[in-house]
Amino acid sequence: MKLWRHPFDAAEKATKPGQIHIDKERCKGCGFCAEFCPREVLQMSSDLSPKGYNVAVVNDESKCLACGFCELICPEFAIKVSTPLDNNDA
Repeated sequence: MKLWRHPFDAAEKATKPGQIHIDKERCKGCGFCAEFCPREVLQMSSDLSPKGYNVAVVNDESKCLACGFCELICPEFAIKVSTPLDNNDA
């Protein structure tokens, strides 16, 4: 559906992609983050961690909404999601 008018602050209110940081030392390859990501941003890779587990990697960070669900569902606290700061927020 195409709207004929747009809010003045649409660019300001638009969702900015998040940045996902995965600690490969902590990741045990459970796959919860990749399975439950609503935008399929994360996937399991064939790379091994120092402990011998397959680790999660970021597939396409531009699709990330920074919802933080992967950070919440990770049992090992290996994922940190951050949003880029605007100049106005600082």
